[in-house]
Amino acid sequence: MTEKINFGKGLGPIGGPSKLRKADTAKAETGKASADRVDFSAVLQDVSKAKETSSVQNSERAQKVAALKSQVANGSYRPDLEKVAESLLKFMSKES
Repeated sequence: MTEKINFGKGLGPIGGPSKLRKADTAKAETGKASADRVDFSAVLQDVSKAKETSSVQNSERAQKVAALKSQVANGSYRPDLEKVAESLLKFMSKES
């Protein structure tokens, strides 16, 4: 155990019991009567809703990708060539 010198008061342990301030005592007494409660902000609730929506969209996307893969595998996939060309032109114009 480590001890400190209390100039004229003798030796005492370091980190001994401390007295609570009046404000701390009042907070402790009022805290006993009330129950713990957590409130989440509207932003956090919106984030939670967005995650739920995102998971639904991800499952829909996975279904579409699976359907396209099966079409490519059996040779029945026919892309819209005008849309493909349009996308390529947009991509190439951004690169320049």
